[in-house]
Amino acid sequence: MSIRIGANPIGWTNDDLQEIGGDTPLETCLAEAREVGLGGMEKGHKLPNDGAALKDKLAEFGLVFVGGWYSTELLKRSARDEFEAATRHIAMTKNAGANIVIAAETSNCIHGDRSRPLSERPRMEKGDWAGYGARMTEFAQRLADEGLKLCYHHHMGTIVQSERDIDAFMAHTRPPVHLLLDTGHARWGGSDPAGLARAYRGRIGHVHCKDVREAKMRESNAGDWSFLDSILGQGKELGVYTVPGDGMIDYPTVFKALGDYSGWVVLEAEQDPKKAPALPYAKKGVAHIRTALKQAGLM
Repeated sequence: MSIRIGANPIGWTNDDLQEIGGDTPLETCLAEAREVGLGGMEKGHKLPNDGAALKDKLAEFGLVFVGGWYSTELLKRSARDEFEAATRHIAMTKNAGANIVIAAETSNCIHGDRSRPLSERPRMEKGDWAGYGARMTEFAQRLADEGLKLCYHHHMGTIVQSERDIDAFMAHTRPPVHLLLDTGHARWGGSDPAGLARAYRGRIGHVHCKDVREAKMRESNAGDWSFLDSILGQGKELGVYTVPGDGMIDYPTVFKALGDYSGWVVLEAEQDPKKAPALPYAKKGVAHIRTALKQAGLM
């Protein structure tokens, strides 16, 4: 596959707070993605849920489906039950022509709750990882039997946020569980994205690229803000996340650490498009990703 650059619609319209960018037509998002030179798009709430319709809609703009977020509840149910719960998502993914399932444990997450500061995010007890990892591995195997690749998304406000969490998750899961390396969530969560890339390059199946405004991150941490308040920003101010090339992450080093990675590199920037217009930010982010990939010898 080599490297393909895609995007998530979240830079145009937010999924956790759907009123943010809610007035941006889907067609605007897809046309601007095409203008920027992207090859694919992840699932957003404005895209069709039917796989065939999703594939056709993206094809109108010269795009393909990359994959979509799936919320697991493996802290509460078995891998068999999770697989049954994922039936519609599996059908959508396959019928849309993709093979990636972006999984994240959300049974006790707080990132979608604006009233909850990130200090209240859930944490796993040391003795709970083995059972959880076994269920996640079984779920991933069931997906693999369907030709799908589970890529686990470490995420602020969830049980897999910090470097210690990521290490525990990876230690207690086995292939075919892959890691989705999200550079922005890694950096804000206290990890070095390049370090994670080196440590787990053999199991990284998907990459999300967003950058971090360091001063805003430190302000959020000091004030113990919620995830949503942090990414949307206070008043007219911008939030913690931005596109690659507009923050503190060294992308050439991250990409070099990925080694011979082959797959999607996905542009993200959870921002309010009224304060951070999607198209110019997307242009800046894609240009920086391309330059960094070339510097790393991956493009």
